[in-house]
Amino acid sequence: MKILVINSGSSSIKYKLFVMPKEKLLAKGIIEHIGEKGSNVGNHYAGLKLILNKVNSIDAIGHRVVHGAESFKKPVLINNSVIKKIKQCCAIAPLHNPANLAGIIACARLLPGVKQAAVFDTAFHQSIPEYAYIYGLPYEFYSKFCIRKYGFHGTSHEYVAHEAARILKKPINKLKIITCHLGNGCSITAVDRGKSIDTSMGFTPLEGLIMGTRCGDIDPALVTYIMRKEKLDTHEMDILLNKESGLKGISGISNDMRVLEEKAKSGNKRAKLAIDIFIYRIRKYIGAYTAIMSGCDCLVFTAGIGENQKSIRLKITKNIFKHFKKAPKVLVIPTNEELMIAKQTYQLIKEFSPAGGGVSLDKRLRSFPWSR
Repeated sequence: MKILVINSGSSSIKYKLFVMPKEKLLAKGIIEHIGEKGSNVGNHYAGLKLILNKVNSIDAIGHRVVHGAESFKKPVLINNSVIKKIKQCCAIAPLHNPANLAGIIACARLLPGVKQAAVFDTAFHQSIPEYAYIYGLPYEFYSKFCIRKYGFHGTSHEYVAHEAARILKKPINKLKIITCHLGNGCSITAVDRGKSIDTSMGFTPLEGLIMGTRCGDIDPALVTYIMRKEKLDTHEMDILLNKESGLKGISGISNDMRVLEEKAKSGNKRAKLAIDIFIYRIRKYIGAYTAIMSGCDCLVFTAGIGENQKSIRLKITKNIFKHFKKAPKVLVIPTNEELMIAKQTYQLIKEFSPAGGGVSLDKRLRSFPWSR
């Protein structure tokens, strides 16, 4: 079965084509600058047409969808009802879900007989218990607005956790694993016997670790304090927290860890400070997650920094398990979210696919603005 995996962003579409269940990669690529001034690709429909000119005989499509809120606890085959629920989640993922939907609807128009699956970044974290995902706010904010911890990078955390179990040759339901997805965006997850029981990102990807340009955990009162002092509106504050903070904001140099390491070696104090804070936060989360699982069998590093910067990994792990009778295994596992999406799409279609073709858009969804 040929499965096309689509990661549709606001101005780009990444794709990979797999033969399943052999897990053989046939093609991959990216269409960029969609809808931007001067681009020859005006929308996601046009971008998908370019991709389909390069690949053919597609049996199924798997889509990365960032936010499924509480509506989706696992991957699902896409129909009109699913599309409408993904659309409802746009309110809490305005930068991602509209683009994900644009890819889904474009595929439905271009390949109406082909089944599609949605694999959600948030789904793996739906096993987090209520006491870990409810914030210390009036409960009505959860009841009315679904404000809670959701977590992200779920497909990556799930993939590397299963890979760790395979490498260790142990059943995942016997293991306590801490997975560290460290790139420009960073998150850590406690995977207890195959299930996520806590993760560092929250209602949005802003919570948790210091990241490339995101601040991570701060005193929430700082938001209104800075807004008053600097006379910022909500949009400007949002940009400050998400685009101007983190490693970039602390160092004043860059959000690229490779650049910061070079500058730190040359004696730049703020570059060193940014790295030290980054490492400290990660060590603190590892300690916390070891405590809530009452142990740790394996620590996994993945994504750009986690996979490629050994010096950072060594600083994170230095003496962190020295009081353990048996130190956990430390593994570096390249993430492969696209393969995980292909696997889950294949499994869905193999086991649960009803008779019939792909998504048949109703009249309202045919005119959905992001698909034009």
